[in-house]
Amino acid sequence: MTVFAAASLTESFTKFGSEFEAANPGTKVTFNFAGSSALAQQINQGAPADVFASAAPANMKQVSDTGGVSGDPVTFARNRLEIAVPKGNPARITGLVDFTNAGRKIALCDEKVPCGAAAKKVFEAAGLTAAPDTLEQDVKAALTKVRLGEVDAALVYRTDVKAAGVEVDGIAFPEADKAVNDYSIATLAKAPNATTAGAFVQFVLSERGRAVLGEAGFDTP
Repeated sequence: MTVFAAASLTESFTKFGSEFEAANPGTKVTFNFAGSSALAQQINQGAPADVFASAAPANMKQVSDTGGVSGDPVTFARNRLEIAVPKGNPARITGLVDFTNAGRKIALCDEKVPCGAAAKKVFEAAGLTAAPDTLEQDVKAALTKVRLGEVDAALVYRTDVKAAGVEVDGIAFPEADKAVNDYSIATLAKAPNATTAGAFVQFVLSERGRAVLGEAGFDTP
């Protein structure tokens, strides 16, 4: 079974995969993690997949509008942005205003992917214009820039900051509440393994699934 999932779900869904395989001997779960917009495009172009987990409703809608989803997508998690800085915060980043400073090295996600669309909303809410040095195609790529010390700060999800552990520091900011992302999941209409796909979706929606997501820093509906 193949699951297409937003990059920010990498750690949680990898854990889901291991537990699902253990509970269903003989089942193999393969993941394709990337930006939700890229995944939606791949699905609409015929890429074989069983399940789609999107970081934003808009990207799920791209698939459902073409008849690519079986049943109604379900919101299973929520996430919000946080500022990620290299350990120790050497550039002394304090908040969103630092993202307007041309003297800082800044990474954002491209607006085509959910983390970039959310970033646009928070800057609008703050009345600021960001000056990014690089636009990344998914949130993990933006986080990697921070981990490697290539940028002074990036806007990523708080779950990604938590997953990075001691490698980065996180800075919360109030405008993050203006751009909370709803994550949705669905079995795909052309799923080669529809029964197994449905069981996996139910596992994600189960109490155990909610616990794993909560441990990762997601809010659950």
